Amino acid sequence: MSKRDYYEVLGVAKTATEAEMKSAFRKLAMQYHPDRNPGDQEAEVKFKEINEAYQTLSDGQKRAAYDRYGHAAFANGGPGGGAGFNGDFSDFMSDIFENFFGDATGRGGAGRGRGGGGRERGADMRYNLEISLDEAFHGKTAELKIPTSITCEVCSGSGAKPGSKPKACPTCGGAGRVRATQGFFSIERTCPNCHGRGEVIDDPCGNCGGAGRVTRERTLSVNIPAGVEDGTRIRLAGEGEAGMRGGPAGDLYIFLSLKAHPFFQRDGADLFCRVPISMVTAALGGEFSVPTLSGTEALVKVPEGTQTGKQFRLKGKGMPVLRSRDVGDLYIQVVVETPQKLTKRQRELLMEFDQECSKENHPESSGFFSRFREFLDGLGGST
Repeated sequence: MSKRDYYEVLGVAKTATEAEMKSAFRKLAMQYHPDRNPGDQEAEVKFKEINEAYQTLSDGQKRAAYDRYGHAAFANGGPGGGAGFNGDFSDFMSDIFENFFGDATGRGGAGRGRGGGGRERGADMRYNLEISLDEAFHGKTAELKIPTSITCEVCSGSGAKPGSKPKACPTCGGAGRVRATQGFFSIERTCPNCHGRGEVIDDPCGNCGGAGRVTRERTLSVNIPAGVEDGTRIRLAGEGEAGMRGGPAGDLYIFLSLKAHPFFQRDGADLFCRVPISMVTAALGGEFSVPTLSGTEALVKVPEGTQTGKQFRLKGKGMPVLRSRDVGDLYIQVVVETPQKLTKRQRELLMEFDQECSKENHPESSGFFSRFREFLDGLGGST
């Protein structure tokens, strides 16, 4: 059975952006997740198909290979998959030789990532940002100051002194690559003179030294959506390091981490909180209010005879789910607090209360010690 087109599987166009593919994947993954479809084999197969498609198309290199060769790009572990190969054989062999032997400067595939006219794509950048749980709940706009390389204002990124311009490399004639013949093989390598740029600068810009970029501190405004989790990655396309000699800029990746909260612990979209209550409230019943991250208070009713560890669920009082209308729940776990530093009168009252108690008042402890005595009696009878 032939595989379906990955774009068709995700329901997106071939021109879909990374964000559009991620959104489509999330919706389909939630719809066909095995936990939501127990025992449904068809849903399980679709879930695996969706995951396979997204894992391929979300990776830039894999997506490029798939767009060029289709499913054959991954057959038999490589582009074209042997008999199914339908690409340009000369390009394929050129990649093989460059990966194994490197270029004339010994840097392997150094010519990759360069555009025409000597332009090189700028490097991607990473920025670690710590936010509070409250900020993750509401979302925020963060102002970031980032030292990075930007296009040189003097030469407009060309790298050449104003009034001059780069010239075609005399070694490779502007191709950026040179061809060497060894026996029956003709091997193409990155030009050692221009390092694959295809251009050389005789009169470099005095402001950037011919690089076409300078280091400056930039201020960026970043929108952090509500519901982000620890480790969430935000990509800002084109906000990374400026490219060499007018090349395209790289991307900026912002990695989020969440500060510990003094009251709430988070598990996905759900929040957990431990609340101490008095022995009297636990025995007679009562109620108390707890604050929520939304800024309101929620009422928790405690039934008579509540024990330590009892958990109450407040539906819809947890964290918002990223890019969804769903909201998690808030779970309140009570801890019965034993009174301390009793007065003489308080002791007398507790002793009177204890004398009035029966096994029915403490069924758990009475049952435990009853079973424990039976266990000891059984040991005595076996010796």
